[in-house]
Amino acid sequence: MIKRELYMSRIRPFIGTDLIKVMTGIRRCGKSVMLELIKQELTASGISPSQFISINFEDMNYSHLQTAKALHDEITKKAMTINGKVYLFFDEIQEVQDWEKCINSLRVSLDCDIYITGSNAKLLSGELATYLAGRYVEFIIYPFSFSEFLDLYRPIAPDEPLQKCFQQYLLSGGMPYLSNIRYAEEASRQYLHDLFNSVQLKDIVKRNKIRDVDLLERILSYVMANIGTTFSATSLAKFLKNEHRSVAPETILNYIKYCCDAYLFYQVKRQDLQGKQILASNEKYYIADHGIREAVFGNNRKDINLTLENIVYLELLRRGYTVTVGKTGEKEIDFVCEKRGEKLYIQVTYLLASDETINREFSAYDNIRDNFPKYVVSLDEFDMSRNGIKHRNIRDFLLMPEWN
Repeated sequence: MIKRELYMSRIRPFIGTDLIKVMTGIRRCGKSVMLELIKQELTASGISPSQFISINFEDMNYSHLQTAKALHDEITKKAMTINGKVYLFFDEIQEVQDWEKCINSLRVSLDCDIYITGSNAKLLSGELATYLAGRYVEFIIYPFSFSEFLDLYRPIAPDEPLQKCFQQYLLSGGMPYLSNIRYAEEASRQYLHDLFNSVQLKDIVKRNKIRDVDLLERILSYVMANIGTTFSATSLAKFLKNEHRSVAPETILNYIKYCCDAYLFYQVKRQDLQGKQILASNEKYYIADHGIREAVFGNNRKDINLTLENIVYLELLRRGYTVTVGKTGEKEIDFVCEKRGEKLYIQVTYLLASDETINREFSAYDNIRDNFPKYVVSLDEFDMSRNGIKHRNIRDFLLMPEWN
């Protein structure tokens, strides 16, 4: 288990407080491990594990507790046998009907510290979430960064140069469990494919009661093929019409939203940097883990430009940035990133192999007059920084503790 200090440093200030700690993210991205890491910290601080009550609602042994009343009664009964504060750990809480009612009641009636995980972004947006308004803090957990991946891959392949390690990351992605099967190619592909099927079935089809699974699969394939590419629901509707599937753009948008709610895709809006407004159409989408894309769709090497963009985008989210695609005149900037009033601009490309490419990537910044950091990142080994614009090798960029 790696310590995942990026998340622990954010969660730590809230440990022991009466705010409910909510961890969300795609299935199998390491939310359960975060609960274990929190337990370790509590134990190290002198809390007895006998004060912990842990339930994973995907475990059939707890299927009888999947209503608010049953869970509330069980926890209240167990809490009576515990001396001191009770620490509650609920994994995949969305399996419990009306879970917010139960959690809010426990928060009020017990001296307790509550930690919950879930695999759906709508976990805290429904009517029931009004029970918890202002009483929780949410942390989105992502698959491994390149840095975290290295922590587990280095012991498996101690002699591999950094370039080879990055090639492995490019194909296998950052799902934590892969280290248990030592990143073996076929086993990894099988695991990621099954994980994708599980997200599709449990978190998208069943949760949203989708009847037209064939349509969903076509939309999933299209979005995966076009990560990092601007497209509209209308253009996707035209594409499907050519495949003899007539479907309204609204339906397409709903299906894509269900995928985003399950943390499979992330939507990035476009921003007109001169007019300072968000543009209404042609968003981009990225996938939560590029390893899933390789396992299900393939072509990560062939679409390396898009894969590198996907990797950088997820790293920006991990580091707490709000990200848009920047439009300035006829030019586009891959990522305009904001955090606490600070900005960062990033262009991502595979190789700066020709004068034309170099000019295209660096000239994207021509109309931007502010003094915030501007980067071009690629797989080139030589530093081609110019005119105050920093060029970095993507591996080095991902491993930098700060970008400034």
